[in-house]
Amino acid sequence: MNETAAGKSSQPTVALVLGILSILCCGLLGPIAWYMGAQELKAIAAGTSSREGEGLARAGKILGIVGTILLACCILWVLFWGGLAVLQGLAG
Repeated sequence: MNETAAGKSSQPTVALVLGILSILCCGLLGPIAWYMGAQELKAIAAGTSSREGEGLARAGKILGIVGTILLACCILWVLFWGGLAVLQGLAG
């Protein structure tokens, strides 16, 4: 568990930042934010982490899920529609 000088975990903040970045510019960070947010929520439920970061951890987890969905959509777009365009170009 990451501890700052104030005695609270910094992991919720990191999960939130990664979640925001996963939506804005780097979809590969989505699954990482999702995982970190989920782990921090488990630690809060177990009582090993401060409840102060619960909102940030939950937001990071949700943004990570959204970022992961966007990443999956982009991958499907490239594989299917992008791949079909290449095949059509080869056939014509």
